[in-house]
Amino acid sequence: MYDPQMVQPFRDELTSVGVQELLTADAVDAAMKESGTTLVFVNSVCGCAAGAARPGLRMSMLGNVKPDRIVTVFAGMEREATERAREYFKPYQPSSPQIGLMKDGQLVHMVQRHDIEGKQADAVARDLEEAFQKHCG
Repeated sequence: MYDPQMVQPFRDELTSVGVQELLTADAVDAAMKESGTTLVFVNSVCGCAAGAARPGLRMSMLGNVKPDRIVTVFAGMEREATERAREYFKPYQPSSPQIGLMKDGQLVHMVQRHDIEGKQADAVARDLEEAFQKHCG
């Protein structure tokens, strides 16, 4: 587990724009049972989360079409919540960061760490916006 004070700015970067933190496995299950679309962001302390994933998510939220809910779990902090979220992402292997778009509890779009590494935030945002257009409209 990381120092909670160290990760707080990484949490705040998302919660300050309305992303809901899921801190327990039960909270993850409840979010997955909601009808409609839910984006699940697996937050991380890594450089690609800071440089592209979190800023890309924030940029994608500026568009007109968005998921019904945007939630986050934090890898390396809330272990059970993160593991439960990743169960919904199967058959994809865990990665940090990781972004899954769910529709009625089913995975419809996945962004893995290897999809983020080496990209700028605007490229991540475009990928998410395209998924929103396809699945959230």
